[in-house]
Amino acid sequence: MHPLVGVAVAYLLGSIPAAYIAGRIRGIDLRDHGSGNLGATNVFRVLGAKVGAVVMAFDVAKGALPVYFLAGVTGVERRGWWAIGYGVAAIIGHVRPVYLLWKGGGKGVATSAGVFLALSPIAAGVTTAIWIAVLLRSGYVSLASLTAAFVLPVGVLVAEGAHSPLFYVAMALAIFVLWTHRANIGRLRRGEESRFGGKTKAA
Repeated sequence: MHPLVGVAVAYLLGSIPAAYIAGRIRGIDLRDHGSGNLGATNVFRVLGAKVGAVVMAFDVAKGALPVYFLAGVTGVERRGWWAIGYGVAAIIGHVRPVYLLWKGGGKGVATSAGVFLALSPIAAGVTTAIWIAVLLRSGYVSLASLTAAFVLPVGVLVAEGAHSPLFYVAMALAIFVLWTHRANIGRLRRGEESRFGGKTKAA
């Protein structure tokens, strides 16, 4: 398989809208409930912890698995540029899923975690621990995600070195997460952001 085909496959895998499917199974469109976002956090709030955990695990897996398996199938270096490209394609698929006509995806945090879990597990592990700590301390998923996005490049820098392509990808990802969370940042500044933990009943 040519590496470019691998990029297309990674994008299609990343586009699988687990949150949307979970909502449809329960008879609702999650885009009309809660925050309206097709990410695991909104699933937790609207459909509960069990469904949310499954969706989060799926979103992480669709970031990690393309890097693990497509690198082997296409014969490229598992931590080289092509493998990174597979991870980036999966993230883009999650945020702009082709199956939903490139609209209504998630914000890419869980899928990004899966990508870096495959590419730099030490940095990903430290970042995940900090994400959990900030979430438990503040109660805000958005704040935890923003903090983790800016911690990740530091973790990659320590684990992989400044010359690793992963460092530059992590920096770009931090900017990307900042952009996808721009509405959350506004709500945090105004004190209007919802805390994590409560289940919102679907109408």
